[in-house]
Amino acid sequence: MQGYIYPNEFELQWSLLIVLYPYLTGLVAGAFILASLERVFNVKEVQPTYRLSLLTALAFLLVAPLPLLAHLGHPERSYEIFLTPNTNSAMAMFGFVYAWYLAVVLLLEVWFDYRKDMVLWARESRGVRRWIYYVLTLGATDISEKSLRFDDSAGRWITVIGIPSAFLLHGYVGFIFGSIKANPWWSSVLMPVVFLFSAMVSGIALVLVLYMLTTMFRWRKIDMACLDKLAQFLFYALVVDFSLEALDFIHRLYESEESIEILRQLIESRLFISLIVLQVVMGTVIPLIALALVSPGLKKGGFLRTPPELRQIIYLVAAVFIQIGIFSIRWNVVIGGQLFSKSLRGLTVYKVELLGIEGLAMTIGLLLLPFVILWVLVKLLPPWSDGPEPDTPPASG
Repeated sequence: MQGYIYPNEFELQWSLLIVLYPYLTGLVAGAFILASLERVFNVKEVQPTYRLSLLTALAFLLVAPLPLLAHLGHPERSYEIFLTPNTNSAMAMFGFVYAWYLAVVLLLEVWFDYRKDMVLWARESRGVRRWIYYVLTLGATDISEKSLRFDDSAGRWITVIGIPSAFLLHGYVGFIFGSIKANPWWSSVLMPVVFLFSAMVSGIALVLVLYMLTTMFRWRKIDMACLDKLAQFLFYALVVDFSLEALDFIHRLYESEESIEILRQLIESRLFISLIVLQVVMGTVIPLIALALVSPGLKKGGFLRTPPELRQIIYLVAAVFIQIGIFSIRWNVVIGGQLFSKSLRGLTVYKVELLGIEGLAMTIGLLLLPFVILWVLVKLLPPWSDGPEPDTPPASG
């Protein structure tokens, strides 16, 4: 116990699962906001990713509360927040926000968007698959022009409602951290805004990766207009996110409160790799430079004229680096804010366990689970607009 200043917080209360939770909700919010670009703001270039974005948001939303439930240890008691609501607790109100976003926003939008297709699939399919699609239609099999116009209008309004709902879903996480005044690493009015823009960055980057990989695995040609537009929005969101984080850091330096010394020690020792190397350099600076150099949307033809194949590789690597950086942000916020004593005069350490409910294996499992759910959703509700996948790859040349 040498080197620790009492009162000492030797064990961290929030561990790796709580790092995972805001990361997952950020992907949900970012993917949904990307889907709204085509539905509400009429950005036609990103249309190939619209349905994929919706299904991605749904898959990750289904898993988002699991880290919290696993951390609490008694998931069977979670229903009690609905029976005895506490409006004074931001954490308790999350259950209502989650239920609203899942049932009213995402599920309804997916249903209205797919209803016509599900009716047609129910007519064309055989056996169990036919009954699955019929059940999913909820008996609404009218696909007349008037009915389809209603579906489109209802889906559009749900998307409009879903945009502030997505902000609320993820922004409240930043609100919880930012409102803890006793912790100088968390206490910041910019925390909810930073969380929101980092969510947009992570969601766009994830859909970009998924779109590229699924298109290549299906032996289809990647729509470069769509990919370039995604890279353009990713660049702009990353610029705003980095600017807000830099502004928050500069504000802390300008205030120079008594906590500035312990925060300096925290960054230089405990968080140097995760903050400086992974978050700033790998997750922000390198993708910003790469996207600025090759994205045609930022300058006519891009600052560097690159063939589409090279741009695809650069976009993919940049998006993966961004995901590492965003996860590092969540790590630095959740773990970093617990590494110094409340006396502001000593640092503790956090060692990740491999097994156990709070271990690395559980975290990796929960991180992979949304991709399994997404695979099932894609098989059941194909998001593609170019027909079924070919059985064999196209002939070269």
